[in-house]
Amino acid sequence: MPVPWFLLSLALGRSPVVLSLERLVGPQDATHCSPGLSCHLWDSDILCLPGDIVPAPGPVLAPTHLQTELVLRCQKETDCDLCLRVAVHLAVHGHWEEPEDEKKFGGAADSGVEEPRNASLQAQVVLSFQAYPTARCVLLEVQVPAALVQFGQSVGSVVYDCFEAALGSEVRIWSYTQPRYEKELNHTQQLPALPWLNVSADGDNVHLVLNVSEEQHFGLSLYWNQVQGPPKPRWHKNLTGPQIITLNHTDLVPCLCIQVWPLEPDSVRTNICPFREDPRAHRNLWQAARLRLLTLQSWLLDAPCSLPAEAALCWRALGGDPCQPLVPPLSWENVTVDKVLEFPLLKGHPNLCVQQVNSSEKLQLQECLWADSLGPLKDDVLLLETRGPQDNRSLCALEPSGCTSLPSRASTRAARLGEYLLQDLQSGQCLQLWDDDLGALWACPMDKYIHKRWALVWLACLLFAAALSLILLLKKDHAKAAARGRAALLLYSADDSGFERLVGALASALCQLPLRVAVDLWSRRELSAQGPVAWFHAQRRQTLQEGGVVVLLFSPGAVALCSEWLQDGVSGPGAHGPHDAFRASLSCVLPDFLQGRAPGSYVGACFDRLLHPDAVPALFRTVPVFTLPSQLPDFLGALQQPRAPRSGRLQERAEQVSRALQPALDCYFHPPGTPAPGRGVGPGAGDGT
Repeated sequence: MPVPWFLLSLALGRSPVVLSLERLVGPQDATHCSPGLSCHLWDSDILCLPGDIVPAPGPVLAPTHLQTELVLRCQKETDCDLCLRVAVHLAVHGHWEEPEDEKKFGGAADSGVEEPRNASLQAQVVLSFQAYPTARCVLLEVQVPAALVQFGQSVGSVVYDCFEAALGSEVRIWSYTQPRYEKELNHTQQLPALPWLNVSADGDNVHLVLNVSEEQHFGLSLYWNQVQGPPKPRWHKNLTGPQIITLNHTDLVPCLCIQVWPLEPDSVRTNICPFREDPRAHRNLWQAARLRLLTLQSWLLDAPCSLPAEAALCWRALGGDPCQPLVPPLSWENVTVDKVLEFPLLKGHPNLCVQQVNSSEKLQLQECLWADSLGPLKDDVLLLETRGPQDNRSLCALEPSGCTSLPSRASTRAARLGEYLLQDLQSGQCLQLWDDDLGALWACPMDKYIHKRWALVWLACLLFAAALSLILLLKKDHAKAAARGRAALLLYSADDSGFERLVGALASALCQLPLRVAVDLWSRRELSAQGPVAWFHAQRRQTLQEGGVVVLLFSPGAVALCSEWLQDGVSGPGAHGPHDAFRASLSCVLPDFLQGRAPGSYVGACFDRLLHPDAVPALFRTVPVFTLPSQLPDFLGALQQPRAPRSGRLQERAEQVSRALQPALDCYFHPPGTPAPGRGVGPGAGDGT
């Protein structure tokens, strides 16, 4: 739809330079090229498929520079559209391969070989345009005579007239050849915007001001402009007359753009992206970014916009020291949003984390992705093995002060225990995390050495305690038991891998409280060695003897197994896997409930939106059944010692567990790639059309 000259003059201004823009008459696209070249524009658009880079068979034409110019395409004298003219500058790249016989004999092999060198060059040049919400690709055929073919030299340019774009829009242009011999060129052109759409700030809020007539009907849309892939709509509404739209500052991200258009047929849509340089938008973007572990070795970054960042693995020690980057031996990797990246790891470890920095090398994001599935941080030391020529190798232990060589006479903890660490490494007690030709990474446990070192101190304390009265000794034992926290055995049905990650997140969050959590997810080696039935009996007996509590975490799969046992009294021997401790546990859990021993030693729980408490069989509802996270305070209260006073920090601890559990709940109920509810922006975010 042509734009009236009045609106164009408002957007472009009335300077002589603007009014002298070249005017094109007629709707047809055209092309022309430099003297000596011949060019042709295909009659119809083509699919935008760049394809992979292939080796050049000899000298080829390649785009070297893109140049743009605003022109006007007019239907009438005063009704014109802004149009973008693009000039593609070309040069000859590559060279002819020297024939084998010419290399061998040092002379010309055959006069027929010279003919291709004297031939003209042809190329198919693609111009790709993207301006939300439209995109198109055109094909230009160019031929260069042999007289102009000089390797590494420019041969001229081909000009395309022209790509129509709306006022205020951002046009992205790519150019490459078919087939593609080099990386495509790209250029971004921002067209001037109309003055009746502007953005203003008011404290923490942002106002979109639209000064249009009271009778004007128009559409307003907010969207995330993506560098790769189509834009993501966030909010849309049809409005009338002048409007002031209020956005909260937390909704701002750099790629948030605004599109406005009159509700008329073939209307021109005006786009503006005003928050690209807004510091608040960049802070919000990093706060919204999340790292997601997909498998042991793959992960991705989930964020609204692209992030110019690099990521690397780091090692976080148990004492809370800063996470130390493992660079070298590993390297920083460029990160692309929503693109799966691979870790060069052999095994996962809870102390391994991912840290991400921006273009100015400032730490922005750090997450320990394996903590949910492998448990809390361990008191392990990381050994770095460096391999040299002739099978030479050296070892050092990563510490806050640096990497301590082993063996060493330094006064650090790893240096004092260096001999024992080397023995553990040789005997296979260390876990290998990474390996290549240049080195390896090993995680070695340290807790047993701490126990040995303090053995004499503990002996002296016991001799001293023996001199005390029995009453003082009992009080000391009671205080020590209270400090350790109550034991909790978590039983669940492994419905699927997503539910297992959710259980791991809950167990990790409970470990941050005064609780000692046992779950089969963290004891797969012992479970495989002992068998599910023997492992559960041992854990249940130890938990109940210490005055602990058994938590039955119900899911649809767990309810089905309980119902099967209540009906038949037994389950099929081949119906479960080697790690299914829940099915094995029913053989001794049911007698506790049938004989009335369960109250006080058992509690039940289930997740909101996954299972209603009424779905739990009536036999198991003789003990409290809580829904999570809505009843977290009551659930944590039930996990306390029976005679322990009601702590005033219970609500604070419930909020701490809820915050730790929320990312896993979001990932389970809203997998990556699906929009989470409540993240729309603008007024009436749920009214999208």
